[in-house]
Amino acid sequence: MMSNHNAILKTGDWVKGKSREGEMIIGYIENLEEGIIKTKVISSDNKTIEGKIIPLQSKQVKKMPAAKVANKEQIHFLIDLALSTGDEEWFFELTSKLNSMRELVKGVK
Repeated sequence: MMSNHNAILKTGDWVKGKSREGEMIIGYIENLEEGIIKTKVISSDNKTIEGKIIPLQSKQVKKMPAAKVANKEQIHFLIDLALSTGDEEWFFELTSKLNSMRELVKGVK
């Protein structure tokens, strides 16, 4: 684990930062080792690195805050993202949240 701007970075955390070439990157941490954060790039202004894992230094990234999910459409989008990134745990967490919302709506009707 690494400290960065009072946040402890760990595998799976979503980060935003800049590559050595100055490209904006949004992705998640695949692995941490000896000061290097291996980041799976999900979005970048350099489309050729999207989907790739690139090494970054902790000073190049900042942990993104956890998303506050407010509606079904956001959860559907995040479920798609969990599927595309292969994050099974997150997928089950999101589908559980979606099912809870459905049960809540059924209870109101």
